[in-house]
Parts: sequence; C-alpha cells; structure tokens
Amino acid sequence: MKLHRAWVNFWVGLVSFLIGITLALPVLGQGSFPIPGWESPAISLPALPAGVSLQGPYPEEYLRQGDELERAGRWADAVVFYEEALRRFPQDPALLQRYHHSRLRVDIVRRLKDSSYLAVLDSFSLRQAVDALNEALLKVQVHFVDPISWDRLTANTLRGMEVILTEPGIWSRFGRPPDPAGLESLKNQWKQLLAAQAPSDRNQTVKVLLESARLAEVRCGIPASAVLMEMLCTVASLLDIYSCYLTPQQLQEILSQIEGSFVGLGVELKGEEGSLLILRVIPGSPAETAGLRPGDRIIAVGDQPTASLPPEEAANLLQGPEGSLVRLKVQSEGQEARELWIRRTHVEVPSIDGARIIDPTSGVAYLRIAAFQKNTARELDAALWSLYYQGMRSLVVDLRGNPGGLLGSAVESADRFLDRGVIVYTRGRNLMEDCTYVAHEPGTWRVPLVVLIDGQSASAAEIFAAAIRDHRRGKLVGTATYGKGSVQGIFPLQSHRAGLRLTTSRFYSPSGRPFTLEGVAPDVLLRQAARPVSAGNSTPIQQEDHALTVAVQVARELIAQRP
Repeated sequence: MKLHRAWVNFWVGLVSFLIGITLALPVLGQGSFPIPGWESPAISLPALPAGVSLQGPYPEEYLRQGDELERAGRWADAVVFYEEALRRFPQDPALLQRYHHSRLRVDIVRRLKDSSYLAVLDSFSLRQAVDALNEALLKVQVHFVDPISWDRLTANTLRGMEVILTEPGIWSRFGRPPDPAGLESLKNQWKQLLAAQAPSDRNQTVKVLLESARLAEVRCGIPASAVLMEMLCTVASLLDIYSCYLTPQQLQEILSQIEGSFVGLGVELKGEEGSLLILRVIPGSPAETAGLRPGDRIIAVGDQPTASLPPEEAANLLQGPEGSLVRLKVQSEGQEARELWIRRTHVEVPSIDGARIIDPTSGVAYLRIAAFQKNTARELDAALWSLYYQGMRSLVVDLRGNPGGLLGSAVESADRFLDRGVIVYTRGRNLMEDCTYVAHEPGTWRVPLVVLIDGQSASAAEIFAAAIRDHRRGKLVGTATYGKGSVQGIFPLQSHRAGLRLTTSRFYSPSGRPFTLEGVAPDVLLRQAARPVSAGNSTPIQQEDHALTVAVQVARELIAQRP
C-alpha cells in the first residue's frame, strides 16, 4: 500500500495534512487559516491499494471491490479506493456512505493512538466537551461552504457514532467489553430521540447530541464527555470528504508546514513493499548529515520492523522532540542493511528545488516547486535572479507531484509571470469567502515559460498552472492535474488546542472554469509525466525523465519564436 495517490510528503516523518492554505487572514479573521484543498484522513494524494483498479463502468462494481477491502479489514485502502471511485461518480450515495464508513474507522484508530487527543479525552469534563462541540458547530454554521441541514447533520452524526462504538479501541480505552444488546438498545433510543426532537438549529443539535451522549454513558459506560468529543470529530468528518477535526498534534503539524519548518529528520517518504522509501532528503538536514540518500529504504525504526506496521504508523515513529535520537535500520540498493542513530533537529524545508541552467547552449533554466509554502515567492525571486545572471533565456517550472500549499503563495508566484488579469477567484456561501486575486505589472518576468504538470499536481499547483494557461503566458506539458477545486480553512478551537479543517469555498480559473474533477489540461499531452526519483538530493535526472526532455524542447521552441 502506498501512503497517498502517488507522492506524499513525510517531511520529518509526518503525514502531510495540507493541500493549500490561503493568506487572506485579514479577510476571514476569527483566528482562521483558510486553505484550498487536501485529501481525506491524511491530507493528500494516496495511491490505489495494491491489486485494486477502477476498471468497472458502474458504481456497483466499485462497491463490490470496496467490500472486499472492508472484509479484509483494509480500511485505509478502502478510503483511498472509495475516494477515487467518487471522483467518477461524485453523487452516488452508496459510494459516499461506504467512503464515510471506512474513513470513520480509520480516523478513530488514528485518534486513539494520538497522545494529544487522548489527553483531551482524559481531562475534559462534560461541560468542557459541550463548550468544544458548541464552538465547533458555530464555526461550521458560519464558514462551511454549503447550507447546514441540522436535522440531517445530527442524524448522520449518530449513525456515524454507531460505527465509532464498534471500534475495539474505544472499549479497551474505557476498560469494558462491548455489550451487543446494550448497543442495539442505544441505537433504538437514539432513533426515538431524533424522531421526537428533530433539531432545526445549532442549539437544538447540541441539546440532542448531549442527551445522546448521556444515553451512551448509561448504556455503554463510556463517559459522556468522551462520547461528545467523538461526536464533534464525527460531525466534522461527515460534512464532506475534505473537512475534519484536527487533534492538537495535527494542528501543530499543519502550522509547522505553513511555515515550512519542523523538528525531525528531513526526509520525504513513500510506503512501499513493507519499507519507507526515501524520495527526497532535505539539504542540510540530519538525514543528509547521516548519509541517507534518495532510494534508500528504512526497514526498521528502533526495534520495530516497518514491514509489521502500516506506513503511517512506521512514519510516526520518526517523530520526536528536538534533540532526541532515533535508531534506524536502512537498506541501500545492492548493499547490506546498516544501522544509524540520527538526532532530530529543527529543519527548514525549501519549496524551490534544483534551480539550475539545464541546457546551457539554449539558455533553458529549470526549477521545481515542491509545495507552495509561506516563503515560496521569496525563494522564487532569489532563484529567478540567480538563473538570470547565469544566462536564463527560458524557464521550465516543474509542478509534478506538487500537492498544493498556500493559495496566497500560488497567487504571488503566478504574479511573478503575469502582468495583468485575474489569477484565480473563489466563491463561497459566506460573502467573506468571495475573493478575486489579480496580477500586478511590477516585478513581472517575461521569460518564455513551460510548466510541467501531472495527475498529482493539485489545488494551489493547479491555480498556478491554470493562470499560466488561461493567459497564454506559457505552455503546459505533461498530463491533466488532479482536479481539486475547493478551499479549506484551518480554524483553531479556543476551547482546547485543536482545530477544524472546513471547506469554505470553491475556486475557479481566470476563464471561469472549475477545477473539481476536471483539473487543468496540458497543451502538450504526454502518456507519462511522473516525476522520477531524484539524483543526489533533489535534482531530477533529465535522461531518465521523458517529460522533462519534452519540456526542454518546448522551451527551446519558445526561445526560437521570440522576435
């Protein structure tokens, strides 16, 4: 099983939870951090499970394949599979139900292994849990992109809780085995409660969920405060496939990613064949100092072989406080496995990779934008001036595998190449979410431009690519992008140090095209535009990269067309 659809960033061994975060903080206010896009429980672009394909023409075939994954207990694989199926049949209610069922199971297992969330469960009183739920529902009411049907949201939450209460981890946490008869009686009581008090507003929803939590405590012995916190998590995850509750630890990881820095080892990983395959080593990181290279495989963390763990759990073992040591067993191709001790330190993650003159004869320059972070535009400026002084006459910008990042950063980066016109606009239910971002002439680079894209270029990366395409500012080479066209916001909760990720709006290209399901089509379509494993630390090898070779040729042609 791969961790994400193709390329997932485990900078510092952390699952990436973002696809894009806007910088429009003054517009939204209220402590929010708006963002375009990510992907379900571990935000960002998973690969289909091994041995599973989306070949069937009808949803029924997808349901059959998904049921096989569920029966095998492969819930994380089922989430990825159903999410891909929903891209083909987005309105199919059965697929959506199975997706949410699988995601609820994956999420509860993850939460019960998250010490920051367990601390909340252990310390919260019922009053604190009620306050947290009330605050969360208020943010949903104000910011979620679609109108809220409170009776339906309440009913869905209680149906979701039926799934949560079948998770063995819940029962082991509170020291008693499940009582099937008690669970069945509880479900019936919940149904009766809903029939008698169909909530029509937020306050009534809180009242019904609180009463439901108290019933669960009586029937099942799980503290009502813990049940109510699980209801909060369930509410968020059932809004759509992108919204979710963020534990305190997850929220902190997101804020670190916004800054482009973290404490860890400094590696980008992919789960593959029972190991963690190193895709990238951050320059100057502890991993580089220890001699780790792209293509190496981590086969054990401490005494835990990675083959015995899901990829996410294996990667989580790489986390730890600054200054602490982690023991790794690493396998390089053709060599004996070796053991390394690496100290976790603060790592700065550059978003611009491999900037260089790739064809000195023609003056074709190259750079890769790995993700749109807080400092991407500033890094881009430095790279462009360096390439200019080296003789840049045309530029290839590589967005393959870029899962997104800050919406504002994508806008600022596109603005470096556009002198006028709309870059992107967003539309939401709340007028505060309606924004139009335009280009400015000062600071515009007029160098001929080629942009490399693939099916893993998502969200903020699609904003950049679409702006270049719609304004005919350059040529897009590769395959169609992912098609992630909604904006999420990160909303910290004042009741405790956790947060919500909520879909707040949808975004559109300068020509008014939506991104969802459609993506951005290239001008030069290739059969395969996948990014190869890097040579050295980050620079792609041109002779092994057909898409890059084509992009360089297109860049030469653009140079030749200039007067």
